[in-house]
Amino acid sequence: MTTYYQHTIQKAVSISGYGLHSGEAVNLTFKPAEAGSGIFFVRTDLEGQPMIKADVSNVSDTLRSTTLSKNGASVSTVEHVLASIVGADIDNILVEVDNQELPIVDGSAAPFSALLEEAGKQVQEKERVYIPIHTNLRFYDAEKDAELIALPASDHRYQLTSMIDFNSEVLGPQHASLSDIRQFKTEIAPARTFCFLHELEYLMERNLIKGGDLSNALVVVDRELPKAQLDALAKQLGKPSMTIGSRGYLNETSLRFSNEPARHKLLDLVGDLALIGIPFSGRIIASKPGHRSNVSFAKELKKYLLQQKKLLEIPQYDPTKEAVYDINNILDCLPHRFPFLLVDKIIDLKDTKVVGIKNVTYNEAYFQGHFPGHPVMPGVLIVEAMAQTGGVLLLSKAENPKDFVTYFLKMDRVKFRKAVKPGDTLLFQCELLSPIRRGICEMKGMAYVGTTLVAEAELTAKTMKK
Repeated sequence: MTTYYQHTIQKAVSISGYGLHSGEAVNLTFKPAEAGSGIFFVRTDLEGQPMIKADVSNVSDTLRSTTLSKNGASVSTVEHVLASIVGADIDNILVEVDNQELPIVDGSAAPFSALLEEAGKQVQEKERVYIPIHTNLRFYDAEKDAELIALPASDHRYQLTSMIDFNSEVLGPQHASLSDIRQFKTEIAPARTFCFLHELEYLMERNLIKGGDLSNALVVVDRELPKAQLDALAKQLGKPSMTIGSRGYLNETSLRFSNEPARHKLLDLVGDLALIGIPFSGRIIASKPGHRSNVSFAKELKKYLLQQKKLLEIPQYDPTKEAVYDINNILDCLPHRFPFLLVDKIIDLKDTKVVGIKNVTYNEAYFQGHFPGHPVMPGVLIVEAMAQTGGVLLLSKAENPKDFVTYFLKMDRVKFRKAVKPGDTLLFQCELLSPIRRGICEMKGMAYVGTTLVAEAELTAKTMKK
């Protein structure tokens, strides 16, 4: 199985521009971030430089763009920047801005993609785990007539298709696809934002598009426009004149793609889905996507992916595979003997994690009294078996394990969630919570029967010579 690793950027890079709606100047700087941290926006102009995580839980508005808010601080029009980060294959990054709205630049994600390419990509030691979509997930926004569907895909594929149909003679039905995220920079990033003439007029009347310009947006003329109105519009936009191009766009320049609007809708979708914050493999098909429906779908998809992530974190036991430690190896490592050796084999052993097996049979002596006619494994013995599994992790690091013994000093947050009975196979996973210091370690222990969590605890232990 291929192992994928997380990435950040190699150096800080900056860009300046104006907010689309506010018209205010803003400076943006991309900076490297630690592995596992994710994407954060930093408002450097506010006291304390508050940080806002790029997460669907922080979305506060989707009216004309996607806005994130946390503890009184906000950043808006984040979708193009987020899309460029995903397209650059970056997992962890800080985005510093000195104003609320991010720069619109040319209305696409191309300037940000070029900037991230200039910054370079740095491989990090932490693994990137793709969560697969195993079933079809559908979201429908009746008010917007928008539909988004998630489908399974092979390997770590990230495939997107967007379809739009505004019943416009100019646009007509369009669709765009992205089958490989490596194509984003050339095939999707350059697509510019667009709006219809009636939307432009509405926004201008309300002074809501102060940074808008025909150089950073495509304007679709969706009705007849007499010359007098065209001249008045030119005056409002500070242009000497205004024309309607042959394709029906205001002051038309050559389109970057014949389906540029559909590609830009896909660009926005990439940015909004970045707010899930979990790498996934799957195919997304979106009909009439928009920020509101994108974010609502992202919330539902994140719930599903978190459930799948929990299942993936449960160790898988294949009894036909050779054990890392069989019972003889365990006897060489642990001091426990009959009737108190409660680990049958170790199936995984790494620097910070161990997975052990305990086969529970009716022949266990404690079932004679716990309880007659209703055999249940005592909770203290489940924790003891968990502790012995953790002991293998600790003593496996010793040169002569037989010379050492492990004493458990503390047990916190112990929870028993389901009874363990004869016939069950207990699967224990113990993982270090912090590095071992002076022989003392803290670990998190989980006990499963199949995929069901039956017990958990935080254990503190000390390894000493006998």
